[in-house]
Formats: sequence, C-alpha cells, structure tokens
Amino acid sequence: LPILMGASMFVQQMLNPPPPDPMQARVMRLLPVVFTFFFLFFPSGLVLYWICNNLLSITQQWVINKRMGAD
Repeated sequence: LPILMGASMFVQQMLNPPPPDPMQARVMRLLPVVFTFFFLFFPSGLVLYWICNNLLSITQQWVINKRMGAD
C-alpha cells in the first residue's frame, strides 16, 4: 500500500502546475519518496485513506486541466 500511495502522490504532482521557486520544486519531487518510507510504519487504514484522497485529487486536477485546455 505505501508504494501505491507514493505512486499516486507522484502522479498527482505531475498533474499540478510547477511551483515558481526551483527549491520548492525539488522538495515537491522528493516528497513522494519520503512519504512512501514514512507510511511503511503507519496503519494500513490511514494509507488507504491517503491513496483515496490522492486518486480524488488526481481526478479533480485532470478535469481542471482538461477544461482549461479546452478554452
């Protein structure tokens, strides 16, 4: 489950617009790796909740990107 969570977090970040600060962009790219290791020791229910939240955020951002591109 933590690897799935890290992958969904990575996809979510790829869909979001890049931050203007290069340092912040580097930190944002590193966060899925860090969270994957943190979540190895968390209860599976919390990890499952985070995955569901990521999937909903991915869907929301995909719809926003699609509508913004259609204009």
